[in-house]
Amino acid sequence: MRKWTIPSTLFLLCLLFLLPDQGRKLHANAEASDEVVDPPKVEEKIGAVPHGLSTDSDVAKREAESISNKSLRNSAEKFQFQAEVSRLMDILINSLYSNKDIFLRELISNASDALDKIRFLSLTDKEILGEGDDTKLEIQIKLDKEKKILSIRDRGIGMTKEDLIKNLGTIAKSGTSAFVEKVQTSGDLNLIGQFGVGFYSVYLVADYVEVVSKHNDDKQYVWESKADGAFAVSEDTWNEPIGRGTEIRLHLREEAGEYLEESKLKELVKKYSEFINFPIHLWASKEVDVEVPADEDDSSEEEESSESSSSEEDEDAEKGGDEDAEEKPKTKKVKETTYEWELLNDVKAIWLRSPKEVTDEEYSKFYHSLAKDFSDDKPLAWSHFTAEGDVEFKAVLFVPPKAPQDLYESYYNAKKSNLKLYVRRVFISDEFDELLPKYLNFLLGLVDSDTLPLNVSREMLQQHSSLKTIKKKLIRKALDMIRRIAEEDPDESNDKDKKEVEKSSDDDEKKGQYTKFWNEFGKSIKLGIIEDATNRNRLAKLLRFETTKSDGKLTSLDQYISRMKSGQKDIFYITGTSKDQLEKSPFLEQLKKKNFEVIFFTDPVDEYLMQYLMDYEDKKFQNVSKEGLKLGKDSKDKEIKESYKELTKWWKGALSSDNVDDVKVSSRLADTPCVVVTSKYGWSANMERIMQSQTLSDASKQAYMRGKRVLEINPRHPIIKELRERVVVNPEDESVKQTALLMYQTALMESGFTLSDPKDFASRIYQSVKSSLNVNPDAAIEEEDDAEEVETETDTKEDAATSKAEADAVKYDEETEPSAFKDEL
Repeated sequence: MRKWTIPSTLFLLCLLFLLPDQGRKLHANAEASDEVVDPPKVEEKIGAVPHGLSTDSDVAKREAESISNKSLRNSAEKFQFQAEVSRLMDILINSLYSNKDIFLRELISNASDALDKIRFLSLTDKEILGEGDDTKLEIQIKLDKEKKILSIRDRGIGMTKEDLIKNLGTIAKSGTSAFVEKVQTSGDLNLIGQFGVGFYSVYLVADYVEVVSKHNDDKQYVWESKADGAFAVSEDTWNEPIGRGTEIRLHLREEAGEYLEESKLKELVKKYSEFINFPIHLWASKEVDVEVPADEDDSSEEEESSESSSSEEDEDAEKGGDEDAEEKPKTKKVKETTYEWELLNDVKAIWLRSPKEVTDEEYSKFYHSLAKDFSDDKPLAWSHFTAEGDVEFKAVLFVPPKAPQDLYESYYNAKKSNLKLYVRRVFISDEFDELLPKYLNFLLGLVDSDTLPLNVSREMLQQHSSLKTIKKKLIRKALDMIRRIAEEDPDESNDKDKKEVEKSSDDDEKKGQYTKFWNEFGKSIKLGIIEDATNRNRLAKLLRFETTKSDGKLTSLDQYISRMKSGQKDIFYITGTSKDQLEKSPFLEQLKKKNFEVIFFTDPVDEYLMQYLMDYEDKKFQNVSKEGLKLGKDSKDKEIKESYKELTKWWKGALSSDNVDDVKVSSRLADTPCVVVTSKYGWSANMERIMQSQTLSDASKQAYMRGKRVLEINPRHPIIKELRERVVVNPEDESVKQTALLMYQTALMESGFTLSDPKDFASRIYQSVKSSLNVNPDAAIEEEDDAEEVETETDTKEDAATSKAEADAVKYDEETEPSAFKDEL
């Protein structure tokens, strides 16, 4: 044993010395292999948003868990949607509307508004934009096909926690209910942006939405909702800080997969958001050819083509020694997919371009973008101009194809303007109602001024001297634009020019355009005549109305004057509730007979209009239902008046209690025996009716404005002639007085007045009917005998029968109830 012990010990010691050396060799070999073969790498930030927007693995894991669950986070503060918002969302979620594309344009529009706000605030405080990438005012669109997420991000003003709760859930704007009613009646979703509820269009394509937002005055918060009547807001501790702005993540439905295609998103931005004033970028894929080192796997291919390679080696051997000295590494071209931000809206702002360079289609697209109206209707007209001089500005004005529903609601109280004000390409405000007068607030457009100062408050801007000059030029250009619609409309031309217009115009698009404009915005022109004394004559040229000779078509004051009879000094008109009523008016009888043209005014605002429009082209306006109507002199007028002098005097006395100012012989009647006219400067019958219909009207004050009433009689009518003879025979005849009063009351009604005592008028009619039927005026009405007793007996019998029937029913129920109970058991 001792012999073998020493050798074995020595062997073990040798092994101990050899093992560390072997480990060092293995380690060295590993290092050497690292130098030769690169380890597999993950491509840096592939598909990620650059500039520090990548997330670490833990954040991505937490986010993925949240997305996969699609449930509101437990730590979040939960709220219920306001009732109107819930109604709107139910409509959108369960909708079958084919045009779901509108969601993207609404989100981009909201993002643009947020960017406008932060840029405006930065004019007075440059530090509000922050540093680095936060200063880039842009919109970014990114999609994740695997998770089916579409993200829209802006670097706008962002939202605080309170803003998220108010703007996206609990406090609905007035537009919410208005839009719901509009959708339920017309089924048109295209106008969602005009009602201020465009955000909710996301639920057309998404079943779960996250809104990550950061405002300078608050922490970063997340708003989330599954559109199930509730939403949650929580402080964002798991997403990467976004600096400032808002990112909306849409978790798309299964059927909305088309919106994960880049081509579809590019198409929608081009269609709806081409003229947004901020760059819109899409995180788009792109295939490029990249040279990479040839892999060792290629050696097998070289062996297969040994003949070709040997011939190439022979050729290389014949070449110069320089190429032999420097051996280049073998490379190959491979197609790689890379991602980069692609600009989608590179069109220059239309108002900065020359009008000659802009096509009609571009103007139409710009209007739809500006109005947030994406129907097929084109604007009726537009005006693109540059003003130079003391005040320089560029402007584009549009006449919309349709009037908004609330155009004339709270007309004098609401501060509303559809013009956007820019100063040196920087958006200032779209609530600047000092640029146009109220009667032109239906126009849409923008004004970009180089003269107005940037770094001032809105109040100071309102008092700037240049603003009056801009307003004056805008009004003139707007009225010229409207006048041009009429000039280019073939239906508006005079009869002499019609043939020439039809020959020269091959395009029927402009036919009937001014009639369409007038039907939509005619009331605004009338209000302009009332409010704008400076431009009253220009606006009067734009007036349109129907007349006794227009055959149902609209005519202008110029056309009316061109058709006036020789010697006619006044423009005749009549006011009332409808054209049909006015055509039958007794005031027109003699005018029609003598071939005079009379204008019909049927809008309530026309009564106010004619108080301001006193004359036009040296022609006075004459209401044919008032005093002062002159239709030419008749040699027999004096004789007729003299022959009826006794009757008119007697009749005036008979009507003394009815506040009749006078009774005169009329020159305006042909078939009607008499009418009631008012004094020239008092209210007409139609105006009295309008004022009485006012909610807060005061009858005591209206008495001062009520016109004096004058009864005019037709001397050629047989009733008037007979009345005159009876008055001559016996002026105290009571039946003649009653007839005279009845005729006056009938004339009041026919002339458009309201009777103060309808009961008295009705009793006179019944007396007249009695006399025509030879019924004794003193005949009594036959009374019903014992009617009450009969009714009482009948009621008693009915009550007894009813009570008996009820008793039988109760008895039947009691008998059948046990059996029914058994059947249930």
